[in-house]
Amino acid sequence: MFRRFFSRFGLLAALALPLGFAASSCTDKDGNPLLFSLEDDIALGDQVAAETDSTYRAQGKLVERASNARAYQLLDAVVNRVLNSSDIQHRNDFAWDVKIIKEDSTQNAFATPGGHIYVFTGLIKYLDDESQLAGVLGHEIAHADRRHTSRQLQNQYGIQLLLSVALGNSESTAAQIASGLAGLGSLKFSRDFENEADQYSVIYLNGPGYYACDGAAGFFIKAQSQGQASPPEFLSTHPNPDNRIQAIQTKATELNCRNRTVNSSDLRELQRLL
Repeated sequence: MFRRFFSRFGLLAALALPLGFAASSCTDKDGNPLLFSLEDDIALGDQVAAETDSTYRAQGKLVERASNARAYQLLDAVVNRVLNSSDIQHRNDFAWDVKIIKEDSTQNAFATPGGHIYVFTGLIKYLDDESQLAGVLGHEIAHADRRHTSRQLQNQYGIQLLLSVALGNSESTAAQIASGLAGLGSLKFSRDFENEADQYSVIYLNGPGYYACDGAAGFFIKAQSQGQASPPEFLSTHPNPDNRIQAIQTKATELNCRNRTVNSSDLRELQRLL
């Protein structure tokens, strides 16, 4: 209750500030203010996650933890290894819970503001090794942790409408945001946000020392090599993999974490369970 009240106060206070003050306190590289506080991220993410859960549960596609404990144990292990990086700013602020959506035709993952993570079974079954899964998850965690998602949503929807969503007063917009994050709508991150998420994916995977930290590049390489008429949905919201592959590999080489060998038997078990 306190967190919800404080979240509402945070947004209302930000809206009441003169624009110059807000811009000076939290801006992107172009000087655009981010009016959301961390508490606002949490409130908005909670609303979007609730709408996402409701939508996929109604379709019978939300994989429930109670009936799939082992699958979640395996996936949680990957997420927790990525989150073990000391470079994650909001490790103790955001939810960082993960849920599986049973949709084999969709090769995607996304994270809401406040760190609610969703992974489609189509992505899990598409990948060749666990480093690739960790790389994609690291990329999505970076979007939430670096607060790219909040900035992008603010630019697309405007602060007043997001305020309404955060306060639970606009289910239709929450559903629209959830659809956009899932790759079914029009939410696309800027090139700068994509590049930063790629770089932090490498950094996050390097922290625990477990994965080949260019795992995200492996996903992009596979998607390119297959030349599918309908590429993975991940690429609809995360386009232009060409230069990104090289940038990810360059960062991994710089950190000397590119050639680690990881046992992917847990990923194979997870794929069988789903």
